[in-house]
Amino acid sequence: MAVGKVTFTKEEREKLAEVLCLLNWISVVTGATLFGLGLFLKVEIHKWQEVMSEQGVLYAPHMLIATGLAACCINFLGGKICLDCTDTNKFLRWKVVMMPYVICTFFFTSCVLAGALMCYSIRSQLEESLFLGLRSAMRYYKDTDTPGRCYLKRTLDLLQIQFQCCGNTGYRDWFQVQWISNRYLDMTSSTVVSRLRSNVEGKYLMDGVPFSCCSTFSPRPCIQQQVSNSSAHFNYDQQSQQLNLWRRGCRQALLEHYTGIMQSIGLTVLLIWLFELLVLTGVRYLQTAMENVLRLGEPDSESDGWILENSLAETARSNFNIIKNLGKCYQADDDPNINIPTTAAEQEVPSQQIAVSG
Repeated sequence: MAVGKVTFTKEEREKLAEVLCLLNWISVVTGATLFGLGLFLKVEIHKWQEVMSEQGVLYAPHMLIATGLAACCINFLGGKICLDCTDTNKFLRWKVVMMPYVICTFFFTSCVLAGALMCYSIRSQLEESLFLGLRSAMRYYKDTDTPGRCYLKRTLDLLQIQFQCCGNTGYRDWFQVQWISNRYLDMTSSTVVSRLRSNVEGKYLMDGVPFSCCSTFSPRPCIQQQVSNSSAHFNYDQQSQQLNLWRRGCRQALLEHYTGIMQSIGLTVLLIWLFELLVLTGVRYLQTAMENVLRLGEPDSESDGWILENSLAETARSNFNIIKNLGKCYQADDDPNINIPTTAAEQEVPSQQIAVSG
């Protein structure tokens, strides 16, 4: 029994073809929208890629860009096909193309859904990428004269100022890395030398943060050195000075930024997927209805259209049997010529007998 069987008159088939033609042209616009969203997401990720450990998060924008381009091409062709389906004679030109077109549309629609789900599932991967990337960037913050790292200081400072954040998970992360280059340390000072020798790795660690961690809402000049030493500053209490430094970590700030963007994009892509699913369903009905008209041989008669010609179980069983039969073709036991001797073997036997008799 067919799934979703509907009977169409000639007028209804023509009306369906006209509506689908319009929807396909609208789908070209939605494809351009997908392309634009993917491009926008790629640019946003590229802005702060220096503080990300890997480029795996670019799978989502690349998927949207590729799907958007495919949507424009497939739906442009679909608009022409649906327009010609209003006439039975013109449909004959597209009869062979219709089934491949429906299959391509199905896979394209699946890719749209995959892109939407990817926008929602990328958060954990993005969080790990930011954690490792920020930790590495903070480690090389001081290397302003090293090729390939000379812009990391500028990038981190801009990040902390723009997103009002400090460190990876908080401002105390700066206490665990040497963020001042040895070029700016006074090696004649006993304090500096003592601090370098006290560290196993020979790093100059201190309870201080870069200037970009300073909050613009602080009522007093920013305290960025000896942050944890209350006695080193007048009328200073580290616990109560919440406005002195940015308290939020940059990983959390960037994660919230990208999560908001991806959730908005994911919702838009999901709506586009529902629209494309509607178009796909309509195209499938039009294809089957027009093919049944050709079988009947009467262009003005009614015809049935459906989503699946058989039930889901029968369709799955049929496809499974097809795959199973294809697999049997490669089994040696089923080869009908396996026990038939070849001509070369037949000629080989007499020659061996002659050699023995001689």
